[in-house]
Amino acid sequence: MARIFPFQPYRYSAKAGAAENLVTQPYDKISAAMQARYLSLSPYNLVRIVLGEKRASDTDRDNVYTRAAACLDAWMANGILEQEKTPSLYAYYQQFTIPDTGQKVERKSFIALSALEDYSAGVVYRHEQTLSGPKKDRMELLRHTHAHFEQIFMLYDDPGLAVDKILDDATASAPAVTVNDEYDAIHRLWKISDAAAGARIQELMADKKLLIADGHHRYETALAFRNENPALHDAQRMTMAFVNMRSPGLEILATHRVLRHLAGFDPAEFLQKVGGRRLQSLSELRQAFAAVAPAKIRIGIVTRSGEMRLYERDRKPGELDVKVLHQELLGGMLGISEEAVREEKHIEYVRGLDAAYSKVREGGAEIAFLLEPTTIQQVADVAFSGGVMPQKSTDFYPKLLSGLAIYKLER
Repeated sequence: MARIFPFQPYRYSAKAGAAENLVTQPYDKISAAMQARYLSLSPYNLVRIVLGEKRASDTDRDNVYTRAAACLDAWMANGILEQEKTPSLYAYYQQFTIPDTGQKVERKSFIALSALEDYSAGVVYRHEQTLSGPKKDRMELLRHTHAHFEQIFMLYDDPGLAVDKILDDATASAPAVTVNDEYDAIHRLWKISDAAAGARIQELMADKKLLIADGHHRYETALAFRNENPALHDAQRMTMAFVNMRSPGLEILATHRVLRHLAGFDPAEFLQKVGGRRLQSLSELRQAFAAVAPAKIRIGIVTRSGEMRLYERDRKPGELDVKVLHQELLGGMLGISEEAVREEKHIEYVRGLDAAYSKVREGGAEIAFLLEPTTIQQVADVAFSGGVMPQKSTDFYPKLLSGLAIYKLER
């Protein structure tokens, strides 16, 4: 079902400098401060293409998209970016420490082209809704550059770890690229030179269904661009990084909700309504979460005064913690509408228990809701049944770096 292909990406040459000064986090994870740092690292940093600087003097002929296209053309012409000579797949491993637990793990993936499939074909599945704004932005970049600079983070199911075993053999030699990112994750890339190994991966993937972990907006943009350009053969495919959902290195972090500026909010009254077990510290919440309880909905609550509760009840079949939070606590008790959630009114999404806790206790927020991570099985159950999850339900960590393997649409 999944059609996987080797390809000849453009990659940064030695002439461009150290890879850690060139590649970036995904465009939608780049803050203004990160953008400024990337710009300072190198004149060839990919941020100039995936998230360029806007100027007051921008016009239809000179703007972030036209400048991105000019950068790409110049870098290709001047040998900053060089195209691989033979079609290949690429092994991509990421070593990292899990926030909140400190456990060190490794996530294994491979990069390849895959055919773009409409959701109705039953090959590619989504687990979240998309917004029009990001898709419009990515479409303009794609129209101007005719290139994909970032991989879609795609999941597949391989209980026997057959593909991972091939990748392990392919990574026995020194990597072609090693990058330490700003989150202390180590990213390593190998070209899979053995054509037989690549063909075996294609064969093993042929019966797989695919689930988008990250990159819904870019995937749907690529579909729209393909439909807009039926004569452009290369637009029928895009570059993806494939991760086995049974891999021990696949981690989903919780995304906590921190709320501010709630008119008339009375924390004591709210906690009385919610009930739940009183907690003495964040450590006690961590201990509670460490004791796995899949049959229970559990949500930690902390107010500005430091009072903490563990909201807990039985889980109904298929019920998600984050959906209960949005419908019963945010909507039902605080009156925060779905529209307000979509527009991020009052709500800040925060990674890490300590960070969310400190924003309430020290940062002026009124209340925080602390969640357990969504499990990969929950994501798969929702997606493969045709459903979608609430906004910010999953945080696959770490993110895939942008700029490791660039796919130019040339034919």
